Amino acid sequence: MLEAIPVLSLITWIPLAGALLMILLPTRNARALRWVAGLFTAVPLVLAIWLYAEYKPAIGGRPYEEAYTWLTVPLSRAGAEGIASLELAFDYLMGVDGLSLPLTLLTGIVSMMALLASVHIRKRWKTFYVLFLLLQTGMYGVFLTRDVVWFFIFFELTLIPAFFLIGIWGLEGREKAANRFLVYNGVGSALMLLAFLMLVATAGFTATPGAGGDALRFSGSYDVLLANLSGSGSQSMLASDPIFQLSDGMRWAAFVLLVIAFGIKLPMFPFHTWMLRVHAEAPPSIVMVHAGVLLKMGAYGLIRFAAQLFPAELREAADVLAVLGVVGILYGAVLAFVQKEFRLLLAYSSVSHMGIVLLGVASLNDVGLTGAVFQAVSHGLIAALLFLIVGSLYERTGTTRIDELGGLAKSVPFMSGILLTAGLANLGLPGLSGFVGEFLSFLGLFESMKVLTVFGVLGVLLSAAYMLRGVMSITFGPQSPRYDGIKEARFVEALPMVALVALIVLLGVYPSLLTGPMQPSFDPLVEAFKSGVGG
Repeated sequence: MLEAIPVLSLITWIPLAGALLMILLPTRNARALRWVAGLFTAVPLVLAIWLYAEYKPAIGGRPYEEAYTWLTVPLSRAGAEGIASLELAFDYLMGVDGLSLPLTLLTGIVSMMALLASVHIRKRWKTFYVLFLLLQTGMYGVFLTRDVVWFFIFFELTLIPAFFLIGIWGLEGREKAANRFLVYNGVGSALMLLAFLMLVATAGFTATPGAGGDALRFSGSYDVLLANLSGSGSQSMLASDPIFQLSDGMRWAAFVLLVIAFGIKLPMFPFHTWMLRVHAEAPPSIVMVHAGVLLKMGAYGLIRFAAQLFPAELREAADVLAVLGVVGILYGAVLAFVQKEFRLLLAYSSVSHMGIVLLGVASLNDVGLTGAVFQAVSHGLIAALLFLIVGSLYERTGTTRIDELGGLAKSVPFMSGILLTAGLANLGLPGLSGFVGEFLSFLGLFESMKVLTVFGVLGVLLSAAYMLRGVMSITFGPQSPRYDGIKEARFVEALPMVALVALIVLLGVYPSLLTGPMQPSFDPLVEAFKSGVGG
């Protein structure tokens, strides 16, 4: 039934339509603004859930695709032999597979939860919701587009609203945090654009033989790039022309550019420093989206482009990525342990947990890759829940310093219980989603890098120490008299808390709900790792 409608475009563009509609609404009508924002956030979520339920991975390929020609530019054929026509095409290509589908659903869930958490926003509601909806369009587009030009457009579209959402509604250091966010991610975008230009100019062609010569068409189609880079693309004689091939040096250059670009977004050690300030200064609802979804764009790009387009290069660089992953795990865990500010503890925890994603990618097998995506989705839910609680506590106490809080279980037992559950999920307690992603990632890596796996597991043990230290210090112990009268979570806060806990438990006890759709998508990539070509 969904195949008859452009469901992927609807998911992507409905939030933008809501933002445009909201511009026409009166600024003072806060109730109407919230309802419109809620409606245009809920509809894509419902469609994403429906899409997830209808998706059938067993058939292979992508059952939901959309393809339209956006713009065509004729190019000069001067001096080119055997070419009847030459054009540069900009296509609108959308598609979903087992890699993008879970992250699309994660985007809808976290966006809805973050919108409910925005009850704490006290100023400029209209601007906030317009930017928030614009951010959603960018995030959905990143995961659903199958064209590198549109991928870059959607990727950049997330930077603009995120910059303003951090810089206007953040804490005291919000402007520095927003500037650092923009600078680091801007550098990553520039590197990514350079890599994409190299790919489109050399491997982005399709050639159609004709009586008067070949009709050559260049585009940013991901599937065309994948076919040509793997040697299974156009059968034209032009496919063997050195002009239309990436040399070994250019392949490595494009691969390194993509790894750095998406490593900054992940964030991968040592490109992580910008993220610490954002986690500490951005408003809670935006940190939920940032930690829950935006960081996962780095993991997605690393697998989609660096791994699938360059499997041979990734196979040779796997040891380096694994070492960087282990360093990130240990570095983040050790620094999280000594933090007195709970926000920074969670920020360093994110660095540590994203290192596990790197280990899953570096494993070069389907178990590790499944674990990497599962870890990304699981951490997105857990991080969103933790920062939701952080925002609620900050609104009531005015601080999130561990040494200034304590004994809150007496005043707010519900929120304390949710915080403890989130902490246990974050440290990887069996039965919760955090355990599954970590276990699969380490299991996949253990097949080829046993020593690095042992060091990575040490970081997981440290995570138990710093999470229990932080959570127990906040919920138990002596309580400050000034916190005696603080109120429990309101319904609008409790609803997303309960929903996120339910999802974390569900994925922990029934992980195949998530692993089932994604596993067939990794089979061609694993075969490419073995052969050294394709993806």
